[in-house]
Amino acid sequence: MEPRSIAFHHFGCKVNFAEASALSRQFKDKGFQLKDFREMADVYVISTCVVTGVAEKKCRAAIRQAHHLNPEAKIAVIGCFPELMPDELEKMEGVSLVLGHSAKFALSEEVERLFHHSGYDNPVFPKSTDFIASWSYGDRTRSFVKIQDGCDYYCSYCTIPLARGHSRSDTIGNVIGYAKEAVQAGVKEIVLTGVNIGDFGRDTKETFLDLIRELEKLSEVPRIRVSSIEPDLLNDAVIDLIASSKKFMPHFHIPLQSGSDKILKLMKRKYDREFFASRIHKIRDLLPLACIATDVIVGFSGESEEDFRETYDFIEGLELSYLHVFSYSRRENTLAARMAEPVQDKIKKQRSNLLHQLSENKKKIFYMKNKGLTAHVLFESDNSNGFMHGFTENYIKVKTKFDPRLVNQVVAVTLDVLAEELCFLV
Repeated sequence: MEPRSIAFHHFGCKVNFAEASALSRQFKDKGFQLKDFREMADVYVISTCVVTGVAEKKCRAAIRQAHHLNPEAKIAVIGCFPELMPDELEKMEGVSLVLGHSAKFALSEEVERLFHHSGYDNPVFPKSTDFIASWSYGDRTRSFVKIQDGCDYYCSYCTIPLARGHSRSDTIGNVIGYAKEAVQAGVKEIVLTGVNIGDFGRDTKETFLDLIRELEKLSEVPRIRVSSIEPDLLNDAVIDLIASSKKFMPHFHIPLQSGSDKILKLMKRKYDREFFASRIHKIRDLLPLACIATDVIVGFSGESEEDFRETYDFIEGLELSYLHVFSYSRRENTLAARMAEPVQDKIKKQRSNLLHQLSENKKKIFYMKNKGLTAHVLFESDNSNGFMHGFTENYIKVKTKFDPRLVNQVVAVTLDVLAEELCFLV
């Protein structure tokens, strides 16, 4: 008898990716054959996201895709969507299992039960309350290590606290252990990830600064990146440590969301534009070539043309490397859902287009600032039309002709030839 097969598909944040990767290893250890989500499989697992309406639609489309590929397959839907709308998912054709954040870590046991017990009723699981560790292991190049989960910020537009629960963290000792384990498996780069990683340790009487100080001491780990961190939690000591480190990469992702103080207050963010700018200036003073990315939401309720122009001009005046631009999406059970003055979709699209163009311009300036310099690239295992790619310390994309000997190797290159698709050709 052939082993059962399973395919995973994840949406949303790197936390989802780390968790889905950890779950897939459990099934591999049990003898399941791991397949691509586009292939015929006995089980499909969809790790969901509900940050925006678009993300919800993509999750529903993935469920329909899996059911179309194999109408007899078991389909498990896990994560944020089940926490917020379990009844809606259970009614979708083909869905066999709906598991929220706490329950999804029992996925392998629940799938086995589906195969061995006909007429199995989907159980009711409690909300997420405990921290459950996860780290990704895929192409050996990098590993996303989850250090924190949940959020206590309750920004007015966000459902994450409703879906993932309160902020909770792993311990420094555990994170050190997972980092060492990942490196022993061949990983060259660790990415620290979580829902609000700057809040790390509040429940364990440790701090994010404590954690990165200990990780800095690890001789085994070649490269470490910090994923998205809130500006109010990115203090001078954290920036100073990263700036002086040869292990932590000069790469920051700091969410802005709006460059208007009026909109930031409506969003219930914990800083103003002046404070955000101070973080950028601090980094640039110490790391002139650091990659600094940010998130921006356009079309938030009450955002006037003047508010948007204020945001545009503010971002244009900052030395950022690129933007992630999102159109505001109304989420049920959030404070923003009750706010008046919605922005028309066509205006959101216009504003989004303007910021996307600004992002492209800033990215070109950032890449040109690095032209002619020597950088160290960690090459990945992809082979796209005979080319492979990797990233420099400051997250500049580089591509070269595919050579299997370069996979998972850190190679010194000179950034001379800038290709049309905005990456350096070496």
